[in-house]
Amino acid sequence: MSAERIIYLDNNATTQVDPAVVDAMLPWLREGYGNPSSAYRLGRQANEAIEEARARVATLLGCAPSEILFTSCGSESINTAIQAALALDPDRTHVITSAVEHSATMKLGEHLARKGHEVTWLPVDRAGRLDLARLEKAIGPETGLVSLLWANNETGVYFPVEEIAELCRAKKVLFHCDAVQAVGKIPIDLHRTRIDFLSVSGHKLHCPKGVGVLYVSKRVRFTPWLRGSQENARRGGTQNVASIVALGKAAEIAAQSLAEEQTRVRALRDRFEAGILAQVPGVEVNGDREHRLPNTTSLAFDGIEAEGALILLDERGVCCSAGSACTSGSVHPSHVLKAMGFSTPRARASLRFSFGRFNTEADVDAALEIVPAVVAKLRAASPGAGPVITANLAVA
Repeated sequence: MSAERIIYLDNNATTQVDPAVVDAMLPWLREGYGNPSSAYRLGRQANEAIEEARARVATLLGCAPSEILFTSCGSESINTAIQAALALDPDRTHVITSAVEHSATMKLGEHLARKGHEVTWLPVDRAGRLDLARLEKAIGPETGLVSLLWANNETGVYFPVEEIAELCRAKKVLFHCDAVQAVGKIPIDLHRTRIDFLSVSGHKLHCPKGVGVLYVSKRVRFTPWLRGSQENARRGGTQNVASIVALGKAAEIAAQSLAEEQTRVRALRDRFEAGILAQVPGVEVNGDREHRLPNTTSLAFDGIEAEGALILLDERGVCCSAGSACTSGSVHPSHVLKAMGFSTPRARASLRFSFGRFNTEADVDAALEIVPAVVAKLRAASPGAGPVITANLAVA
């Protein structure tokens, strides 16, 4: 393998920007520099480009363009949704979320708890699944919001979002869904699924970083977090025209590529996963292998430390992760895997591989040579370590 070659298997962290997306945004970085709030032609053209992008995102999500609000990222969308929901009724201060959410939700939940809100952290089982009966029991008269992800960023495991939405509707409780990892990988139809708020991040869709979306259902009153006149007075700040156009193009391509995500990308993931399980002893898949994203596999390698594996894999051109990119600098084991009931050694021995539409069979071939060799080298370097996590390898 050439030293310059990169085998990028960390598409849940971020994605390669699609060349067609770059081409779509470049004119708005050069000659299309008008402020979209201005009345003259340059401004009107920028505004028209934003509205076209809004319509494209709405098509991908199955909603009305008027329900699309552009933000800077998925984390802003998550924070805005949760705080907007809680602002609707000051007496309903109870928030329900899960113990395996993205750090944007986790950190805000911890902040709200310190400020006096009651926060319920729903557990998951060893397959990463949520108990709907436990969720239903947790909802009470003071519950202001249920905020849950659609698909876990580390394991890819789905929550039953359609059922959660119906439960929240029946209980008359607002529902926010963090769909950052799900959008573009599985079909989403918000006309059919009664979600009140939904968060999206552009850089998970082969778009540049720095742009996101918050879907706000027309059924819901909305209190802005950033106040101003832009985005129909729902999000202050001059719009990032080039990035919004890029997100619109990325959404259009994602809508056309859903079948590829479900077939070719899934096949790449499955071949890689099967190859690792066949070649490397002492490996188990973290989480439900049936109800998960088509591109994601989280693998626990008995007898290694993920930190060392990442260094050696990087030296050989393979990019993967030990969990969420937002917590990759942490010395703590994955909170997701710990919440699933796995031991600290198993959590520290787990790697996430996530595929995308720019991956190839050659990438899988190379990874199936490199990853087993790295694991073998790490195990050989610590012959006395023994089977440190064997007792915890079973997944329910």
